[in-house]
Amino acid sequence: MRNWEKDLSPIAREKLAKIGELTQEEKEKVIDSEKVNSLLSEFYQGQIDPESLWKRLKEEGKPSLLREAQVRLIDSLSFGSTPTELQRKRDGILAIETLKEEQNTSIVELNLNLMKDLQKRHRAEMEQAYNGIKAEVEGNPQLRVKQVQQGQNTMVAQLSVDEAIKQLPQWRDFLSDQEKRYSQEFAKVMEKLKRELR
Repeated sequence: MRNWEKDLSPIAREKLAKIGELTQEEKEKVIDSEKVNSLLSEFYQGQIDPESLWKRLKEEGKPSLLREAQVRLIDSLSFGSTPTELQRKRDGILAIETLKEEQNTSIVELNLNLMKDLQKRHRAEMEQAYNGIKAEVEGNPQLRVKQVQQGQNTMVAQLSVDEAIKQLPQWRDFLSDQEKRYSQEFAKVMEKLKRELR
C-alpha cells in the first residue's frame, strides 16, 4: 500500500480500491476530506471547541479545507438543533470564515442569525398557541374527559390539562403545520448560506 493511503480510514481505502488509480489531485481531495471528517468528528463530540477548530484549520493552511468544513457544519444543522448546539456550530462556521482571504462574514452571520431567529419565533408561536388552547381546556371541563374502553365497559378518565391539550386534533395539526413550515424556511436559509460561502 502506498504511503499516503496509510493515513486513510478503512472505509476511504475501500472506496479507493473500488475506484482504481486516482490522479494526484483526487488523492489530495480524499486526504483533505478525511482531515475535515476527523476534525469535525472531534468538534461534534465536544473534544474541541470553535477556537481549537479555528487553530487546527489555520495550521493546515489549506484554503480548500475551509469551505468544505463550513459546508459540512451547515449540513449538520437542523431545525431541531438545540439553541446551544446551533450556537456552537454557528461559532465554528464564523471562526472558519475569518481564516479566508476573501471573507463574507457579515452575510454569513446574517444568515446564521436568521436561523436562530426562526427557532425563537417558532418557540414563541408554540407557546402562544399552547397558552390559548390551555385557557380553552381549563374553561371547558369536558375537554379534560376521555372515554376509555376496558373490555365490555367504557370508563371515563380524567385528564390533566397538559394531557388533554396533547389529545386535541387542533393542537396536533398546529404542531405538524408549524414544524413543516419552519423546517422548510430553515432549509431555505441553509441553502442560501451555502451559496454565500466563497
